[in-house]
Amino acid sequence: MHDSFRMKVEDLHDVGGILADQDGVWFVDNEPVPGAREALARIRERALPLRIISNTTTRTSDELAAKMRAMGMHVDAREVISPPRVAAQMLRARRVKRARLVVSDAIRSEFEGIEDAPHPEVIVIGDIGERWSYALMNDLFRMVLEGAEIVALHRGRYWQVADGLKLDIGAFIAGLEYATGSIATVVGKPSPAMFKAAVDDMGLGPDDVVMIGDDVHHDVHGAQNAGIRGVLVKTGKYRDALVASTGIKPDLVIDSIAVLAGVL
Repeated sequence: MHDSFRMKVEDLHDVGGILADQDGVWFVDNEPVPGAREALARIRERALPLRIISNTTTRTSDELAAKMRAMGMHVDAREVISPPRVAAQMLRARRVKRARLVVSDAIRSEFEGIEDAPHPEVIVIGDIGERWSYALMNDLFRMVLEGAEIVALHRGRYWQVADGLKLDIGAFIAGLEYATGSIATVVGKPSPAMFKAAVDDMGLGPDDVVMIGDDVHHDVHGAQNAGIRGVLVKTGKYRDALVASTGIKPDLVIDSIAVLAGVL
């Protein structure tokens, strides 16, 4: 079976650092994936650099780290690379003063110093749950026609919740792009910028690390486009048929993150 992949399970033993998605890899909702705690413990024993690259846009990096700690997996906030933090840094670097923040109230603190304005330079779009509506989409449509740039914290297609797959914000991003003819600037995965930020933060190169995720588009293919090997786990949103239909070839497929406990 390994012959169809670019790497073997044993190759994981020699990596210099690990990038990993969060939800669907370490846990699903609030339940740890079996063996995840042991895998993380082994990473710590080996003193391997670790960065969690999450597309979650409803929690700050501090909150994302705290969620894992509550499940018995110690992760520091500095190890979490999240789209809100990266997007806010990007806007400040570009000296953006006015933005329409279509984001969860929980992460507004990340955008301190940027005015949430009705006539923005930029529209920042993240997860807002059930607040999506035709009226909101129409308002955003008009803002883009007036010159506002679309900045998407990610453009996920779907994600895994307790009762199955759920539509993600990529559908709304695509709708705005189609109606306005504009192309969104995507901050989160699969943007190479997210992977580069994580690798640079570890002081390593793309060849030194692997990216482990449950999303073949955003985790695996995104990493591969950044020159990083992509490892797909069969947990979270993984579905055989969905993966087969993409034509994307992971460098390796493993049953779960628990495999690391034995390999490392």
